[in-house]
Amino acid sequence: MAEDQEGYYVAVDENEVQEGTMKKVTVEGNPILLIKLKGEIFAINNRCPHMACEFSGGSLEGNIIICPCHEWRFNLETGEYEDNPWFKLTKYEWKIKSGKIWVKLDD
Repeated sequence: MAEDQEGYYVAVDENEVQEGTMKKVTVEGNPILLIKLKGEIFAINNRCPHMACEFSGGSLEGNIIICPCHEWRFNLETGEYEDNPWFKLTKYEWKIKSGKIWVKLDD
């Protein structure tokens, strides 16, 4: 995949992520879930920090993503688990460039 000088990789065409939906992608071997809510994109690791279940099989309630395995609820804005903020989503920086969503991977 294409990488730019800032460590961002192309994830998907921008028009493939529709409002209120989740799009599962793999970027350089990393399972990432892209979610678009109210025009904002959230890029998170597709694995729940609790037991590594795939969020892509779960559901959305407003800005909350619900893990399908144990119904753990995470706030997409803060990344925190509702019942214990110690558990957090892995969130990725992203940008839109040339009609594509780019995701920054940590070194």
